[in-house]
Amino acid sequence: MKQNYILLQELTRRVQGAANIEDYRKAMAALTQALQFDYFALTHHVDPRTAGEHTVHLHNYPSHWADYYARQALGICDPVHRASHVAPGGFPWARIGDYIDLTARDRHMLRLGASQGIGDGFTIPIRLEGEMPGSCTFAMRPGRPLDSAWLAFAEIAGRFAFDGARRLMGRQALRLPMLGRILTRCQRECLLWAFRGKSDWEISQILKITEGTVKRHILNACARYRVNKRIMLLAPTLLDGTFSITEIYGYRDTSFGT
Repeated sequence: MKQNYILLQELTRRVQGAANIEDYRKAMAALTQALQFDYFALTHHVDPRTAGEHTVHLHNYPSHWADYYARQALGICDPVHRASHVAPGGFPWARIGDYIDLTARDRHMLRLGASQGIGDGFTIPIRLEGEMPGSCTFAMRPGRPLDSAWLAFAEIAGRFAFDGARRLMGRQALRLPMLGRILTRCQRECLLWAFRGKSDWEISQILKITEGTVKRHILNACARYRVNKRIMLLAPTLLDGTFSITEIYGYRDTSFGT
């Protein structure tokens, strides 16, 4: 086990120190094999058809499955990706149902992947403030079971591997385009109450301003984030730290007699 640990350390350093994409792929493939897996995938959870050139999207999956996955934009609704958004740490795919409710479409996607050469897997969530979520996944060919003895190593190595990929792809360019467009205090207050389910009139009563002023503040907030509907502000303002989940959903409404 000590020799294996030393080998993993060296391979992880090689991944992080790769000078170009080709060196990275070779080092990542060697690391994947040392961890007793067949495939790796490191990706930001965005549509690869419209993602920028600096988005992390690297793997060694079978080309026929990878091409189909990309053409159909399956990454947008992939149950593995969705589970990684809420899982506290790395998880085997057998536990996806612990984190999300699997739909018939989800089960079909997993079966389809298995039919195309991707069996079981282990996914490590990557969540960094100001970036789109991502993950590092190690996967097996169908019929090969996960070896639980390697999962702790895989989790550590996967996080280092993703960081190496971010460096190669240009981590500064991965910042959310809206990051830094800080809302004014009034815009933030109006938007917070809107996310809590209040109408513009109710917000005006709470903040002691006119309904027209509420509308103007929310429209200006939309402009700062370059979106045209207030609901489209929820995800980016959570991702960039403007609001927290607890601030929005942990609130208890005691106003208006409810």
